[in-house]
Amino acid sequence: MTEKSAAPDGAEGRLRRFATIWSRAVFPATATSLSRAELEQQLVPLARRLRDALAARAFDAAEGQAVGAALVGTHCTDPEALSRTLDVVDAYLVLYCGQDEERRSKDELRSRCSRLQHAVAAGFAQALKERTLAEQEAISRAALDARHAVAEALHASEARFRAVFEGAAIGIGIADLDGTVLQVNDTLTRMFGGGLEHQIRGRNISDWTHPDDAPQVWRLYEELVRGDRDEYRVEKPYYRHDGTVLWTNLTVSLLRDAEGRPQYQLALMEDTTERRLLNLRLRYEATHDALTGLPNRTLFFERLEKALAAGDGRRFGLCYLDLDGFKAINDSLGHAAGDRLLVEVADRLQSCATAPGEMVARLGGDEFVALTTGPDTEREVDDLAGRILSMLAIPVRIEGREITVRGSIGIVEGPAGERSPAEVLRSADITMYRAKSAGGNRFELADPEADARTITRHGLTTALPAALARGEFFIEYQPLVHLADGSVSGAEALVRWTHPQHGVLGPDRFIPLAEHTGLIVPLGRWVLEEAVRQARDWQQRHADAGPLRINVNLSPVQLHHPHLVSDTVEILERVGLEPGALCLEVTESALIGADDDLLKPLRRLAEMGVDIALDDFGTGYSNLANLRRLPVSVLKLDRSFTQGMQRYPVDPVDLKIVEGVVSLAHSLDLSVTVEGVETGAQAEQLRELGCDTAQGWYYARPGPPDRLHALALVDATG
Repeated sequence: MTEKSAAPDGAEGRLRRFATIWSRAVFPATATSLSRAELEQQLVPLARRLRDALAARAFDAAEGQAVGAALVGTHCTDPEALSRTLDVVDAYLVLYCGQDEERRSKDELRSRCSRLQHAVAAGFAQALKERTLAEQEAISRAALDARHAVAEALHASEARFRAVFEGAAIGIGIADLDGTVLQVNDTLTRMFGGGLEHQIRGRNISDWTHPDDAPQVWRLYEELVRGDRDEYRVEKPYYRHDGTVLWTNLTVSLLRDAEGRPQYQLALMEDTTERRLLNLRLRYEATHDALTGLPNRTLFFERLEKALAAGDGRRFGLCYLDLDGFKAINDSLGHAAGDRLLVEVADRLQSCATAPGEMVARLGGDEFVALTTGPDTEREVDDLAGRILSMLAIPVRIEGREITVRGSIGIVEGPAGERSPAEVLRSADITMYRAKSAGGNRFELADPEADARTITRHGLTTALPAALARGEFFIEYQPLVHLADGSVSGAEALVRWTHPQHGVLGPDRFIPLAEHTGLIVPLGRWVLEEAVRQARDWQQRHADAGPLRINVNLSPVQLHHPHLVSDTVEILERVGLEPGALCLEVTESALIGADDDLLKPLRRLAEMGVDIALDDFGTGYSNLANLRRLPVSVLKLDRSFTQGMQRYPVDPVDLKIVEGVVSLAHSLDLSVTVEGVETGAQAEQLRELGCDTAQGWYYARPGPPDRLHALALVDATG
C-alpha cells in the first residue's frame, strides 16, 4: 500500500501529506541514522503545530519558533535543511492546511504563513546557537584538558608532549613572552591555509592584529605576559594567507616553570568561521525580506527603536509608503508580475535613501517604510518623500507592458524620545491612509488631532457590532406638530448610542460608520422595529388622542438592500401597526438621479399605504420637476428655510421661497413638514404660509417616548 492511499481522508490526511512532502525535502540534508519514514513521523507533530498556528485566532510567533527549535532537535542542523523547510512551508502549508480556514482570506493566510516562516527561522537560529554554545563548552573543557596535558608534557616527556601537540583536534601554538611564535601544530597550520608553517613560526603575535578585534583583546594579552593573569578567552578574527578571514575562539594560557616563573604562552584555537557565517546567514534571513532583500519589519523596528532612543537633540523622519492600485496589478497580471514590480520598487527606494542615517524596509505586501535620522529631518524627510514619488512615477516594464505605479505616503517627523515605535508607526499608517483618501500619489504630514479623530473613529467602528448585540442603542422621539391647531400628530424616531467610554453619541457620530461597514442594515431594521412597536404602544394606551404616525429615517444603503420591503412588511404585520401609521424618511440627495430599480421598493411601500417623506429638501440640487416621478407624499423642508425667519424683520425673499415651495407641494398633493422651528414667531409665520406640520426645539427636544403625550408646548427661547 502506498503512503498516499494509506493516509486518512480530510484535514488529517492533508496534514500527513504535508509532513510527507516535508520529510522528503529535508531528509537529504539531515545527519541522522533515522530512515525517511521515521523522520516523517517526527515531523507530523511539528506540521500539526504549524497548521494550528496558521488557524489560531491570534498569531503566536512562539509556535513557529518552537518548530524551528524542534528541527534542530531532530538533527536537521544543516542550513540547507532550514532552507528546504522554509520552501516547503511557503509552498504547501496554506495549500494543505489552510483549506478548512474560513475566517480568513487567502491573502491573510499567506501573510500569516510568511510570519510563521520568519518565526521558524528565528527558533532554528536560537536553538542552533544554544547547541553551539554547549558544543563550545565541551571543546573548552577539552582545550583546558589539553593545556594541562601540554604543561605536564613539557615538564615530563617531550615524546608525550609531541603526541598531544600534533594529535590535538584544535589549533595549538606556543610563543615566548616576547610574543615570538615558537611552535604550531598541523591543525593550526591548516586553519591558516595549510603548508605554510614557516610563515607562522618566527612571527610575532602582534602581527596578527585585526580591525575587528575587541577592545579588550590586547589589554588581556599584556596582563598575561606580565604574569598578572594565567588565562584569557576571547573571540578573535585573523587574516589567512589568502586574505580571507578566519574566526576563532581563542584561549591563551600562561605556562610557568617549576618555580612558578612565567615562561611561555600557549594558544588554543577553535575555528568558528563556518558557524559564524551560518549565524550571520540565519540572522540575515530573519531580518531581511526574502523577495526584495530589504530589511524586514523586525530589523526596521530595531533601527527605529534605536533612533527614538538617540537622546536629546536628535530627530527622526519616517515615510510610510503604500502602493496605489497594486492589488489591481497583481490580480490582472498575476503574482509573478506583482513580485517583479515589488522588486523594482524596492530597488528604486534603495536608490532614494543612500545618505547616512537613511534606510528603507519592506513591512509586507506593498507597504514600505523609509527612515531618516539626524539634526535636520524636518527638511530631509520631505525631500526623501519627494524623491520616492518621483522615482515611482517612472514607468516599469514587465512582461512587455509599461506599468506606472503610484504611491501614498504618510510622514511622521519629530524629536527622539517622545513616542514609542508602535505609536510612530500607527501615526504614519493613519497619515498614509489620509493621503490615499485624498486621491493618492501624494504625501501627507502627520497631524496629532487628525490621528486622534481617526483612532476614535476606528474604535467606534470596531465597537459597533458588539454595541448592537449588547443593547447599547436607544431611541428618542421628537414630536411632529400640526401647525393648524398645535396638536401632536406623530414623532420622528432618532437613534442614540450609549457608548461605555464616550457617553451618549448622536447619529452623526456613528451612522456614517455604520453605513461604511454595512451595519446600517441590521441597525436600521432594529430602529424600525423598535419605533413601530412604540407607535403601536401609543395607539393602545392613548386611543383617545387619535392616530399617531411614526417617522423613521432610511439610509441610502438600506434603499439598495433587497429585503427592505419584505422586512418592513414583516415588522408591520408582526407588531400589528397599519402601514398608514408609518412614514419612512429618505434624504433628497439619496434620490437625485435615482433610476426605476432604486425607486421600485419605495413605490411598493407607498402602494401599501406607507408614507414616504423627502427629507432635508432644499439642501441638494432640488429638481422640482423630478418630484412628480418620486413616490413621496411628504416634503420635509430643511432648517435652512427657517433660519432666515429668526431675523426681524423677516426677509421677504425667504417668505416668497417658502410660499412657492409650499404651493408647489400642495399642487402635487404633498404635505409639507418644516424642521428647526425654534420660536413662536417662526411657527406662526409658517402656519400662515400654509405649512402643514413642524418640529423643532420650540415644541420639544428629542426625548423618551413617555413624554410625548404629556408634552407642554413652550417657546424654546423663553
